[in-house]
Amino acid sequence: MTSGPMRVFSSPQGVVTITALAFALILSLSNPAFFSTATLVDLARNSLVTGIFAIGVVMVLASGGIDVSFTAIGAFAMYATIKLLTAYGINIPIVGIFAIGALIGAALGLINGLLIGGLGLPTLIVTLGTLSLFRGALLTFLGTVYITTVPREIISFSRTVLVRVENAAGQMVSLPFSFLVLVGVAVLAAVVMNGTMFGRKIYAIGGSEEAATRIGINVPHVKVMIYVISGAIAGLAGITQVTLARMANPFDLVGMELNVIAAVVLGGARITGGHGTITGTLMGVFVITMINTSLLMAGVPSYWQKVVIGILIVLGTGLPIAIDRYVRHRERLARPLSA
Repeated sequence: MTSGPMRVFSSPQGVVTITALAFALILSLSNPAFFSTATLVDLARNSLVTGIFAIGVVMVLASGGIDVSFTAIGAFAMYATIKLLTAYGINIPIVGIFAIGALIGAALGLINGLLIGGLGLPTLIVTLGTLSLFRGALLTFLGTVYITTVPREIISFSRTVLVRVENAAGQMVSLPFSFLVLVGVAVLAAVVMNGTMFGRKIYAIGGSEEAATRIGINVPHVKVMIYVISGAIAGLAGITQVTLARMANPFDLVGMELNVIAAVVLGGARITGGHGTITGTLMGVFVITMINTSLLMAGVPSYWQKVVIGILIVLGTGLPIAIDRYVRHRERLARPLSA
């Protein structure tokens, strides 16, 4: 059994925590203003869309699947919703706008779910295909033009803030009201995964799909629902992006897949399934956002950000496995031989 420092490094969350503390210490030495309310508010704002996406992805990974189409779903839901509202001059409350985005995302997620749960196709192959399909459909049938005149409800919502503080440079930094969308999605997902039978089915399927089938779980149905929920969450992330940017850009959100999956994996989820928590995922999102934001502020080229994230993925997943195998090997050597 691991103990002391070995216990800390034997879990992805431990690696993430140590990495975050070490990186924060380095940044505070180079910039004493790093440990400030303004910095935390800025990091929370920059974590919004990534965090919402990550919550949907962790549910998929916990079930033993993988989804790389979530950014395409989010972009499609975002652009389709805004184009629908502006084209027909529809004025509805902001809650209705988020609901439309979630419904469009759920419909696209249903396509993934039927292909994976209904037909039993490999998750990576399906979501790679639908990533291209949804992306191509968006640009071909909906358009490639930026929509800068968004509904006034979105403008009003985007101007509402929870916190506004001044940073060391004298600039105002605010945490938008849309942060509550992340909080709400995180709370609901945590309740579903930890406090419902459906959540237990997700982990059971991720642990062993064959065993889940033997105990009577309708695996295809659960898989379909997982991708529907993941799609709905991606749709919410897309609408959140609109409230932050105050415009609908069909090219937004593309390329976020690595950051989101890295955050989820660093937070304790495993590609093999059966593991993953909302708390760990949000920790991973915070670390990834802190690293990207800090490197960007320091003028480090964007490709170095990918290098750092790649190293973190290897350390966050490989180090705990290596330590676990080492400890198990030592335990086997220390175990007395039977007579």
